[in-house]
Amino acid sequence: MTRARPPARRATRALREILTISKKFEGHLGEQLAVNPTDLEAMVQLIESGPLSPAELAGRLGVSRPAVTAVVDRLARLGHASRASNPADRRGIVVTASLDSTGKAMGILVPMFMDIDSTLDRFDPAEQAAISEYLELVITAYRRHVPRG
Repeated sequence: MTRARPPARRATRALREILTISKKFEGHLGEQLAVNPTDLEAMVQLIESGPLSPAELAGRLGVSRPAVTAVVDRLARLGHASRASNPADRRGIVVTASLDSTGKAMGILVPMFMDIDSTLDRFDPAEQAAISEYLELVITAYRRHVPRG
């Protein structure tokens, strides 16, 4: 027996499809980089934020410190990341995404981002403002349903 989806307007159905295709795109990116979803998220965090301590990375991924050690080990073994001394704490380390892997990931991501961004050129400034406001309100609605942690 299949469960019926609640009725939704066209924009809401489109957002559902965006979520589905986003997961597929992330899967494609992970395949291209030969990493699992958790390792891909770690790479995204390192690329977006720059070097992070293992504790910071564990917090962002929502995993334990031993688990993040395994993530960093896998990324280092594949050449996607490296460990270095933490300049702010001589006893600590930071994890940094490799330039080659960052370049490979950005080579896949940037064309997609540019393609998405260029779709706004079809709309006048007032329509673009309405689209932006709608998406910002959707983000707010999503956040209301995500447990804090």
